[in-house]
Amino acid sequence: MTDDQWRRQGAEDDDFGAPLFDEATDADGSGGLSFGASDTGPLPHWTQPPTGEIPRVLTPDGGTDPTDDLDVWSTFSGQSPTWSDDHSAPIPGGGLDDITGLSPVFEDPDPSPFVEPAPVTRDESVPVRREPGRITIGTDPTDGAASRPTSQGRRARPGDATARGGKGGRPSSAPNRGKPGAPGKPGKASGGTGGRDMPTAVAVGLGIALVFIGAIRWRPAAVAVVVLLVLGLAAVEYFDRVREKGYQPAFIPGLVACIAAPLAVYHYGVGSLPLVVFLSFTACAITFIGATSLESNPMPNMAITGLGITWIGILGSFGAAIVGLSNLGGGNSFGTDTLTLLAIGVVANDVGALFVGSAVGKTPLRHWISPNKSLEGFMGGTVLTLGAMFLVGVADRSDTWTSTGDLLLLGLVISLTAPVGDFTESMFKRNLDVKDFGSIIKGHGGVLDRFDGFLFVMPAVYYLAVYLHF
Repeated sequence: MTDDQWRRQGAEDDDFGAPLFDEATDADGSGGLSFGASDTGPLPHWTQPPTGEIPRVLTPDGGTDPTDDLDVWSTFSGQSPTWSDDHSAPIPGGGLDDITGLSPVFEDPDPSPFVEPAPVTRDESVPVRREPGRITIGTDPTDGAASRPTSQGRRARPGDATARGGKGGRPSSAPNRGKPGAPGKPGKASGGTGGRDMPTAVAVGLGIALVFIGAIRWRPAAVAVVVLLVLGLAAVEYFDRVREKGYQPAFIPGLVACIAAPLAVYHYGVGSLPLVVFLSFTACAITFIGATSLESNPMPNMAITGLGITWIGILGSFGAAIVGLSNLGGGNSFGTDTLTLLAIGVVANDVGALFVGSAVGKTPLRHWISPNKSLEGFMGGTVLTLGAMFLVGVADRSDTWTSTGDLLLLGLVISLTAPVGDFTESMFKRNLDVKDFGSIIKGHGGVLDRFDGFLFVMPAVYYLAVYLHF
């Protein structure tokens, strides 16, 4: 600036008075801003660099001791805060009265705003409906009760009955709920003979016995053919029935395995069964590997196929194994004799359990499976089976089982295993909600319904015979 400019600026300062702050000194002469003796101290000049110190907090007595507590609520003079939903508390300062002159009106809230909803119960008589197009692992397409027809218009699956023109997708009868003898309903065993047409059943039973006796008198190979025919028909009944209930088993591999197992056992012994299991499982796996998508449900459908192979084919093949014992040692009648005694024992057990249970049965063994099968019937079947074996021993009607003790042991094994086979088949029928697996045998239902007790008896009797006589 020139001297003239400095002089004009000085004149302007004279016009407007002295500056607010002296750049040289402050009010107290300390060189910084100050607002009184009780302040926190002089403030640094704005031109000085920051010090980085933490600001000091005043205590209630005006000190700066950081250990003293600062009571921030002391200014409220003992008043407590009022929550917005506390309608009984007064509004400070008169509230709305001071502003509008009107008294505030509050609606009385619901004294119990959190009321639990009433429990919703499901009508157990109405089965749960799930999408039948796909079976999920861990579920049963029958819902454990009522069956469902297979969905229409879907792509054919491996082993599907509709793909081969078979019987599929037919609904079954409604679940047996609320009726006498329904599962899960305690009570005594109901009497009767299971709704059988007894004259027809007896006549058909005698016809089957005559065919069996004729095959035994002819040759062991004929008996093996009878066993093969029975197992094949039973397998067809089983696979057809489960297909009607929504499963899609590998029908052809399953049926072939149930027929191949007794053939292999008759010619090569029970040592050939592992090979049969391996080949049948491989055939089922290839069947589902060749499917177009996961909609074939390989795990549940392979499981249902394997169940049929094991239950009918593997267990039933021991009938052929018993017959095959007649081919040992240059040919004898031991195998056919054993199978004959086995058949006598199973029939005696069935007859004893039926009539004794119908007459005095009051204690169901497993009510949820079959209310007609009672403890008294089980005991009656056991007594009649042992009595039949004892009579065979006393009359000396067997050339191979000559010991009465061995015959009684045979009767005991039959009495314990025949009911297991009967209960197993009844359990499966209860799960599928069907009365019988078939209707080919008048008065008895299907082949599987008539020969279910044999399936568990034949392996047990085979190993007992081998233990006692070989």
